[in-house]
Amino acid sequence: MVYLNRIYTKSGDAGQTSLGNDTRVAKTDRRIIAYGGIDELNSFIGLAIAADVGEKTANRLRHIQNDLFDLGADLCVPESNNSSGTPLRATAEQVETLERWIDEITESLSPLSSFVLPGGSPAAAHLHVARAVCRSVEIGVLELAAREPINPHVAVYLNRLSDLLFVLARQCNDGGRADVLWVPGGDARAAK
Repeated sequence: MVYLNRIYTKSGDAGQTSLGNDTRVAKTDRRIIAYGGIDELNSFIGLAIAADVGEKTANRLRHIQNDLFDLGADLCVPESNNSSGTPLRATAEQVETLERWIDEITESLSPLSSFVLPGGSPAAAHLHVARAVCRSVEIGVLELAAREPINPHVAVYLNRLSDLLFVLARQCNDGGRADVLWVPGGDARAAK
C-alpha cells in the first residue's frame, strides 16, 4: 500500500526526480516523459467518465485507470532493476481484457463507411480526445523502448487501448449511427 503523508518533498526542485528503484534522473528523461504521458491520459479518461458515458463504460474506464497506474509503475522501475523486491509489470492478461471488450463492443456497432471525425456526443468527444492522447503516449513509450529495454506489454496495452477508446466513442454515438463521418474534400468545396 502507498502512504502519502507529504505531497511536496522539494527533492525535484533542481529538475531531477527518483525512479522506483531510487535512481535519480532528469525530469526530461524519456522514461519520465513516458509515464507522465500515461498520467495525462488517465486524467483525460477521468474527464470521459465525467461526461456521462454510461455505467458499464464508466466501470470499464475505471478499470483502465487502475491499469494505467500499473503501466506507470512498470515504467517507473527500469527492466534492469537492481533494487530488492519484484516490480509491478503490465501483463498479457490486461491486454487480453481490452481485446475482449473491443470485440464485444464492435459486434454492436453499425458498420463503418468512412473515417470517423472526432465528435458527436460530449461523451464520444471526450473519448476521442483520450484516444488521441493515448496514441501520443504510445509514441513516447516507443521512443523510450528504442533506447532502453521496457516491458513490451506496456506499448501493446496502449495500442489496444486507443482502439478500445475509438469503439467506445462510437458506442457513445448511438452505436455509431450518430458518428460524424469524414467527407474527403467535402468541407473545402462547401467553404467556397
